[in-house]
Amino acid sequence: MDRQQLQGLFDLTDRVAIVTGGTRGIGRSIAEGFVAAGAKVAVASRKADACADTERALVASGGEAIGVPTHLGDLDALHALVERTVDAFGGVDILVNNAATAVREDLGRFTPELYAKSMDVNLRGPVFLVQEALPYLEKSPSASIVNVLSAGAFLFSSFTATYSAAKAGLYSFTRSWAAEFAPLGIRVNALAPGTVETDMVRNNPPEAQERMANAAYQRRAAHPDEMIGPALFLASDASSFVTGQVLIADGGLVPH
Repeated sequence: MDRQQLQGLFDLTDRVAIVTGGTRGIGRSIAEGFVAAGAKVAVASRKADACADTERALVASGGEAIGVPTHLGDLDALHALVERTVDAFGGVDILVNNAATAVREDLGRFTPELYAKSMDVNLRGPVFLVQEALPYLEKSPSASIVNVLSAGAFLFSSFTATYSAAKAGLYSFTRSWAAEFAPLGIRVNALAPGTVETDMVRNNPPEAQERMANAAYQRRAAHPDEMIGPALFLASDASSFVTGQVLIADGGLVPH
């Protein structure tokens, strides 16, 4: 192993990646990291203006990218996202299921509407997006699916139990996909961040944010860019013999 070979393990040159929730927070950082590693990236988000702004920024950085307005709760939109990506770049090699919504629901006071919204975006959307991308992932010599979970999938969650349950469900699908897709040459892993400085975290009161940050051994929140390394590892040849696993990047939050 020499320096060039080592760097090649993390090289995504000419690989095509879809990153949902890719216009801000963890998804935006992952998209920027993948572009820097040579990938052609399709970022998806509900907001068309955010998609356009992110596309411009990624292209300005020297990368190839498109922004595709997509609502994870709309199954037709998932089909359109994959088709737009294939039309632009010729295939799909990497799928990052990052988009999520953390709707507050008090246990015992659920509404069917909010429950469905949470499950549609956090679990049903990723499941059907994988299904849409599967025919193209099967053709890729380096196919990788990275499902972004949450440390909450392994902990109790006050007021966001549905979100955590959906993330735990996505972890279960990660294991099942890894087993069923291994003969197809498709690796499937998960990344579980802890407290990260994102809009989702900043929507909490300051005292709650401080409590969340101090709960980890490192006693701080991560910057979204700190998720680039773990995501790049799981998406690239650096993890060529890794599938069905979860990489917990939480600063020491989840007990082992």
